[in-house]
Amino acid sequence: MQNALLTPIKVAIFFGGISREREISFAGGRTVYDHLDRKKFEPLPIFVDSLGNFILLHKQYLYQGTIREFYPSATIANFWGIPLYIESLPTTESHEPFIEKIGKKIDPTDFSKYFDIAFLCLHGPYGEDGTIQGLLRWYQIPYTGSDILPSALAINKVFQQKLLQQSGFLLPHSVTLTQKEWLRTDDKKKLFDQITATLGLPFVVKSSRQGSSIGVTIIEHSVLDAFINAVHKAFFMEAISYDQWKSYTRKEIKNWLASLIDVREGIGFPLRIDDQIFYTPYTLLDYLELYFQKKKPPILLISTQAEASIIIEAFIQGREFSCMVLEAEKGNPIPLPPTEMVKGKVHFDYRAKYLPGIVRKQTPMVLSTSLLKRIRKQAINLFQLLDCQVYARIDGFITDHNEIILNDPNTTAGMHPASFLFHQAAEIGLHPTQLLTFIIQRSLEVRKDQGWLIAETLLQRVQK
Repeated sequence: MQNALLTPIKVAIFFGGISREREISFAGGRTVYDHLDRKKFEPLPIFVDSLGNFILLHKQYLYQGTIREFYPSATIANFWGIPLYIESLPTTESHEPFIEKIGKKIDPTDFSKYFDIAFLCLHGPYGEDGTIQGLLRWYQIPYTGSDILPSALAINKVFQQKLLQQSGFLLPHSVTLTQKEWLRTDDKKKLFDQITATLGLPFVVKSSRQGSSIGVTIIEHSVLDAFINAVHKAFFMEAISYDQWKSYTRKEIKNWLASLIDVREGIGFPLRIDDQIFYTPYTLLDYLELYFQKKKPPILLISTQAEASIIIEAFIQGREFSCMVLEAEKGNPIPLPPTEMVKGKVHFDYRAKYLPGIVRKQTPMVLSTSLLKRIRKQAINLFQLLDCQVYARIDGFITDHNEIILNDPNTTAGMHPASFLFHQAAEIGLHPTQLLTFIIQRSLEVRKDQGWLIAETLLQRVQK
């Protein structure tokens, strides 16, 4: 027993994933790997590829800049020099050689042979929507963060709005638009005019199940084409016309394909045109060339992971903030000092969030003590409403009239080195290593309270 208590706990860091946030998840997983306390924990990097394979990654690949640099391989798997994700390879090609090059594929039935607890750095669908949590629960593998239900509630912005409104939270006026409604609407101008009359300008068009500001556009002027493009971006669709295609040079086609393949900006592969699915840029390019030789109607490309619904809401004029909430012993939530995104007129999109120098992050936010207390209280209220566990990031705005509007709870906060989590934890004296230990320990406490016997044993080893 004494030897067992002294043996470091094996922590599998799950990162990468299927979602459009896979690159920031990859960077976050590397941060966790680097900062785990080696006296208590033995980290194992579990790279989740975009096909859903779990790969025990060879450590040298942890420090690549992007996933596409090493998997499948920027030098082997590319189109016109554009590196591809694994899902963009021909379906007839075996993926096993690519997996074997970077690590060892492991099956969920064997998880317990490799590690004791999963540290979740996955974002978006399949990562923080309850999916991976359900899989780990099935195999009785403890995991960090919230359970299935709060994860599912926090990622679904459409349902979330209804819940917040019924619970007395202040929300901007909004309209929900389904994909079916959009595709059935012939008079897009009439719809645009109705939304403008309801919400006013500017307004925000955003995806309902995405993070990292992916699929978000601000419409500032009454320009129909800008509105249509924003709706397509939020649904992950893209229209291409005959005139557009015919005017493209080869270089412009390459640039268009590069944007299309990049899941952070484009709709990605596989994609659908009517009832036909395209897995590779090769087959898509051939189809477009042949189609526009014979026909002139525009084509609509739709991601196979397109959103079913999007949200269109009134623009909030105010200061944007993010507040981390940590759950202490006995379930007492502690809000950390909130961070303000000082961005001027810059839209806080994916690039602004993760590229240095575009937006300044001020921690703590410069506000009166009473307003800071109100923000932190509201963050706690939402944390508790969703029944979150361990930790969460609550985003929102404080308006010019000092109204607090919360708009995006995240049950898996980013672990990127520049993330709000580390900034705010530093304000209360927590080093990243200490913070990660806290997250693991508190997660085990939560699982123990839920009756997980394995969590109780692991908790003894963490506390030793």
